[in-house]
Amino acid sequence: MSVNTLYSDPYFSVFPNERIHPNTQRGLLNAYHCCGSETTPSAVIFCEANFTKTDGKTANGLIRYSPKFRILSVIDSEKAGLDSGYALDGEYNGIPIYATLTESIEMAREIPEYFIFGIAPSSGVLSTLDRQVILEAIDLGMNIVNGLHEYLNDDPEFIAASRKAGVVILDIRKPRAKRNLQIFSGIVNHVDCPKVVIMGTDCAIGKRTTATKLVSALRQYGLNVVLVATGQTGVIQGAPYSLVMDSIPAQFCPGELEAVIYRAYEVEKPDIIIIEGQGALSHPAFSTSSMIIRGSAPNAVILQHAPCRKYRVDFDEMAMPSVASEIELIELFAHAKVIGISINHEGMEEKEIDECIYHYSKEFAIPVTDALKRSSKFLVHMVLRAFPKLAKQIPILQ
Repeated sequence: MSVNTLYSDPYFSVFPNERIHPNTQRGLLNAYHCCGSETTPSAVIFCEANFTKTDGKTANGLIRYSPKFRILSVIDSEKAGLDSGYALDGEYNGIPIYATLTESIEMAREIPEYFIFGIAPSSGVLSTLDRQVILEAIDLGMNIVNGLHEYLNDDPEFIAASRKAGVVILDIRKPRAKRNLQIFSGIVNHVDCPKVVIMGTDCAIGKRTTATKLVSALRQYGLNVVLVATGQTGVIQGAPYSLVMDSIPAQFCPGELEAVIYRAYEVEKPDIIIIEGQGALSHPAFSTSSMIIRGSAPNAVILQHAPCRKYRVDFDEMAMPSVASEIELIELFAHAKVIGISINHEGMEEKEIDECIYHYSKEFAIPVTDALKRSSKFLVHMVLRAFPKLAKQIPILQ
């Protein structure tokens, strides 16, 4: 069997064929292939009591970047009345936060085509309230985007409700059948463009945000860049090359990631590939970080760290690692250098951010920035400093 045959099939096969939405009478578009403002499907994000928090990372990510959905509002009764952009990053985006689904629909004067479950709880399962709201959305004719480990298409109550309403439930984390999964073969070593992984010292720390910012900035410089997303939020955002690593059996994780990376390389002929990391290599509760390194065989790593975070998210007795120890572990395991640090400014004032950037840059002798608070040019500098050949491909730098 040829390499192209091995790595040509798309990862997900859960998306619906074209159908008519029961309320809007518009085509039920595959949200991950549509483009343009006239065809982008509308959506509401449910993030009750968790928007701007770590467990609301799916909603947070979609508010910052959502090219495949026209987000009408966020549902979170604790922050109702606020602008979601201002609540999240201090910048208005015109997407309001409402207390209930009913209020969201009344204010929008339309029923959204999609209801996105925007919470990523550590339990990975729905609460009683969550189930009630999702069933309400289904009854109203909304298609459901679910990123949890709990697959709604396996639940008799949701199956019956969706069939009655004529809507589709997308279980984003549901992988392909095991018979179609691939083990690692080493073909990723034939990818001859730089591969950079965004690792972190904890989960829900900003790896995907930094990866998205970096990709956007490199593209603005004229480089052909591919982002490989490895979590449910990246898939929902519409990353063409993506998979959800923590839902794949461990034996196949490196091989499945390798397959996605190689397919992106063959199809896109990129100048550079950026890979989203998950968890932390030092975190004993998560193993996907090690599999991401094995499956991607990175040429370099950018480390994401929250200086004011004392304990791991959802692990109150597990102290955060130091930047130095994480860098040492990553470089030993990955056989690749950490080329830069991006800090998460949670709990920090502007002066503290500046001091932290200065301190880390002096201590580790590598570029340091804050992907959200500082210019993306600093992220680009990390990459061009590590791979000077890329700079020669940028006309404005010549």
